[in-house]
Amino acid sequence: MKVCWLLLLPLLSSAKTIVVGPAESIRTVRQALFVAADYDTILVRRGLYRERNLLVEKPLVIRGENFPIIDGQMKGELFTVRASNVTIQGFDLRNVGMTSTIDWAAVKVLEARQVRVIGNRIRNAYFGVYFSASDHCLVSRNDIKGNPHEEQTTGNGIHAWKCDSIRVENNRISGHRDGIYFEFVTHSTVQRNRSFGNIRYGLHFMFSHENSYFYNTFQHNGAGVAVMYTRKVIMRHNIFENNWGSAAYGMLLKDISDSKIEDNIFRRNTIGIHMEGTSRIMTQRNLFIDNGWGMRIQASCNDNTFTRNTFQSNTFDVATNGQTVLNTFDRNYWDKYEGYDLNRDGTGDVPFHPVSLYSMIIEKIPYGVVLLHSFMVTLLDRAEKVMPSLTPEALVDAKPLMKPR
Repeated sequence: MKVCWLLLLPLLSSAKTIVVGPAESIRTVRQALFVAADYDTILVRRGLYRERNLLVEKPLVIRGENFPIIDGQMKGELFTVRASNVTIQGFDLRNVGMTSTIDWAAVKVLEARQVRVIGNRIRNAYFGVYFSASDHCLVSRNDIKGNPHEEQTTGNGIHAWKCDSIRVENNRISGHRDGIYFEFVTHSTVQRNRSFGNIRYGLHFMFSHENSYFYNTFQHNGAGVAVMYTRKVIMRHNIFENNWGSAAYGMLLKDISDSKIEDNIFRRNTIGIHMEGTSRIMTQRNLFIDNGWGMRIQASCNDNTFTRNTFQSNTFDVATNGQTVLNTFDRNYWDKYEGYDLNRDGTGDVPFHPVSLYSMIIEKIPYGVVLLHSFMVTLLDRAEKVMPSLTPEALVDAKPLMKPR
């Protein structure tokens, strides 16, 4: 690494700053890109620049002063980056065009490394920031707000395809199809972002292994968050809340394995976590509160462990669609638990069966939910506790916690 910096020093020492502005000799960003040399800085003064399809093919710092506006007038892309070691910072990027054949973006990065998109405001863009076949890039402190129409005609806020070592940090994203979308992305980190009010998912990733997601907030998204066809994912300290709808989840897990879901909050979602085809997932120290279903675990799931989670004020804590249970529940807190702790070790002396008979009926007859608060449902669940026969006998927490964590 030191050798690389030594090689760059002569270039950096000769780099110059090119100023763009209405009162300057260079008045367009396009002209500045043409005359700039490698490792120059382009400083764009405050103003309105009606430009599009700005091709960056040199390592440059392109910085806006007081958020100059780059307006694409709905006719194309704004910045297309094909060079490594590029920074785009401090712009108001708006009015990116929409086409069914090309994914136009406010900033598109193609086959590049060490590209940084920092501190921009992006408005009314088909795609906000788009990475393709790139690595070791950063997108940070951007405010990205789309103008949502239909799912088919709205792009993603931050989109990465076939990338490695991408960092997505401290962004605010709303009004897109998916707030953050990863496909074939590895060794990347998504942290401290707020993704809300998107048509489909706040975060959606597929075939994207060995990634980490920390301290993000996903709110009011059409379908919540989806994690699909993926292994070795770590999700910690995130908030999933107010994702409501017939096909909405705090988090949907489909065909993922060898992952960790820890210290998250699932609040006021139709379903906190929906698991399908998952295996070897450690789910611990999460809070499930005020959801329709805390968790729905399909019979296709196996070797998952759920421990020291807290379930409070959910209509149903756990639901499943089969009798065979190949997962482990241990030392969780359930507010519906009515047992006792005679030896005062903090765990209940009587095992707890979190799946109610009524939840099993709802799995087979969804319209049965209209009887939710009826006296008949109360009788059914009481009878099942006395003589369990229809709920999965093996889905049990042998040592439920007496107090929430």
